[in-house]
Parts: sequence; structure tokens; C-alpha cells
Amino acid sequence: MLPLQKIMKDTEDKFKKTLDATSREFQEVRTGRASPSLVDGMMIDYYGTHTMIKQLASISVPDARLIVIQPWDKNALGEIEKAILRSNIGITPTNDGKVIRLAIPHLSKERREELTKVVKDMSETGKVSLRTIRHESKTAIESAEKNKQIAEDDKFNGLDQLQKLTESYSKKIDDIVAAKQKELLEF
Repeated sequence: MLPLQKIMKDTEDKFKKTLDATSREFQEVRTGRASPSLVDGMMIDYYGTHTMIKQLASISVPDARLIVIQPWDKNALGEIEKAILRSNIGITPTNDGKVIRLAIPHLSKERREELTKVVKDMSETGKVSLRTIRHESKTAIESAEKNKQIAEDDKFNGLDQLQKLTESYSKKIDDIVAAKQKELLEF
């Protein structure tokens, strides 16, 4: 693989990881709708091993405001309940001895507006990561040209491709933010 192609492929891989990480952060923001992503990544201490809830239980959403967690091992109920209470999702679990129910309360207008600002801040963090990756790749391209691994024209073409790729992923983050903010502001 040519040096420029390798740099661009590595850059795109890093951009994809950044986009995925930013999307996962957005999923953790509670919108007033029930979503398994609120709890499926939570870790519990299951017989001395840190395990995700989704590996120990079925998580279902019977309606828009309810999450039901049904562990395959009833002994895990207490630990799952503790993990939910320790998390900062702001929902108190109801344990009936068989399943845990999470009733999702309505969000106030002020809380919705506050969460849109949180989402915007998360997007800025994602964009900063993109710019950092772009800077590293730009340095690598310039270094490759300096070391005569690529021609000067290839350097300029590579920098142009890099800028377009950065703008593309930045727009993807903006699109995800817009969708999340719309979801938050719906009543």
C-alpha cells in the first residue's frame, strides 16, 4: 500500500471509531423515551466478574415509557438494581423478584433544553477528536513528502482529501446531533 493511501485509510478508520464513540455517548442521553441502550452497557459485579447487564438479562421495551429487565439468573436482580441506582440516569428501578421495571418519567422543558446543550457539548468533543486526528494525518502526509515517499502534488491532493474527509465526518456528527436534539425537544 502506498504511504498516502495508508495514511488516508488509517485516518478514516480513526474517524469511524470517533463517530461510533460519539454516537454511543448520545445514546446514553435520556430522551424521555424508553430505550435498551440506557441500561444494556451498565456493568454489574456478577459472582466477582464485571459483566454487562445485556449479557445477563433480556431487556425489552413493552411501551414508550417502560423498560423491563428480566435476568436469566434471579440472583442477579439485586446487583442489577444496585447498578441502576448507582448510574446517573435518574430512574428508580422497581424490583418484583422476577423482573426489574424502569418507568421513564416525562422530562421537563428545562431538562430537555439542558440535555440539548449536553448533546451539543458531546458533539464538540467528537469534533475536537476529529481535528486532532486530522492534524496527526496532516503531519504524517507532510512528513512523507519531506522524506520523498510521496510527490509534492500527492501531498496537496492528500491534504485536500483529508480536509474533505474531515468535513464529511464532522457533518455526520452534526446530523446525529440534530436528530438527537429533535428527539429531545419533541413532546
